[in-house]
Formats: sequence, C-alpha cells, structure tokens
Amino acid sequence: MIKVIGIDPGLASTGVGMVRGTHTRVETYAFYTITTSKTTPLPMRLQHIYSEIYDIFSQQKPDLVVLEDIYSLGRYPKSGILLAKVSGVILLAASYFNMDVTEIPVREAKKIFTGTGKASKQQLEKAVRHLLGRTEPIKPNHASDALALGMIGIFRGKLKI
Repeated sequence: MIKVIGIDPGLASTGVGMVRGTHTRVETYAFYTITTSKTTPLPMRLQHIYSEIYDIFSQQKPDLVVLEDIYSLGRYPKSGILLAKVSGVILLAASYFNMDVTEIPVREAKKIFTGTGKASKQQLEKAVRHLLGRTEPIKPNHASDALALGMIGIFRGKLKI
C-alpha cells in the first residue's frame, strides 16, 4: 500500500488530494484546498501555501507527490509565471523531506480519466467521483484535480512517472 499526494497548484486556490491504496484500488482518500486572498501581498501568499504544504508533508509522509505540471496560455503569460512560483514553493517543501515528485500535465490526467485531454473540469470531477464511489461532488475543482493526480500515482505505483 502506498500513499500519494496529488497537488493542483494555484495562487488563489491550491488543491491537495491524499490517496492511499494499491495499484488497482484506492483504499482511503481525503482532499483539502489551500486558499489565499488577492489582497494579501504575493510573498505572504506563497509563504502561506508553502507552510500548509510543508505541514501536510510532515504529517502525511507520502511515498510520492504528483504535481500538476504548469502551463501558460499565450494570451496570459503572467498566469504561467505565478503558477511557476506556486509550484516552486511546493517543490521546495518536498525537497525538505527528500520526497519523490513527478509532474503530470493536466491534459494527460484528463485523458486518463475521461478519454480526452480536452475534457472539462466538471467531466474530470465526475470521473474521479465515479472511481472513488462517491455520490457527493468534490468541490472545489482544484481538489478533484488533485485527487485525480494522486490516483494516477497510486495506479502507476511508486515509480518515477
């Protein structure tokens, strides 16, 4: 049995999904969202995300961390830069615990769960919920994305993905 933490990084909302299981099934799961306010200065927002992630890693001691790979739309390069900063503090926290970390593009996660890399966040959430046998929606979407990443880590095993 392995424990994987999936993370969907975001400055306003970072989704965290903790999944424990085997290569064929999820035994237990939990999800969490780290939020920051637009009115808080950027360094303080990054510090808050770092601190929360550090505490989660310290308490959960996962075997693997699966982080959503950053992307940037050509029209919004600043959003890609902000995502890179968030990913950086998450990678820094993981480095303190010498954790295995792999990054997966969101399109790959969507394709694995829905059959298409162009699926909506709602389609991905529904697929994740179905595989977990959960009737209640997983909200916000960042949390369901994070659970999807964690589940990919479980199903692929503790391997460098």
